[in-house]
Amino acid sequence: MALLPGRLGAAKERLAERYLRTHGLTTEARNHRCRQGEIDLVMRDGDTLVFVEVRYRRSERYGSPAATVDARKQRRLAAAAAHYLQRHPTMLCCRFDVVAISGQDQIQWVKHAFSLDA
Repeated sequence: MALLPGRLGAAKERLAERYLRTHGLTTEARNHRCRQGEIDLVMRDGDTLVFVEVRYRRSERYGSPAATVDARKQRRLAAAAAHYLQRHPTMLCCRFDVVAISGQDQIQWVKHAFSLDA
């Protein structure tokens, strides 16, 4: 049975969360939504708060899933992260990661996928 697009996305987010948890991260929040956008996962990696964008493509024929996190998407993620931090203040360092899933659940974890310092 094929999953509908929304269910497929949710399944890939759960897969990414399980993968990151096996690498020692802990879940702080899932699907934080606001007017500016959505953060798929907010996780903690030691003393770092990690905002995770999960991207899935069946095929890399037109590029990797990670490549779809363009400058516009980065701005939306940054705005959603700022919203999250307003509601959940922290002294932790923050970073943005991308978990790219393709094909038969091949996972690529891109730590520090982008920075807002530029």
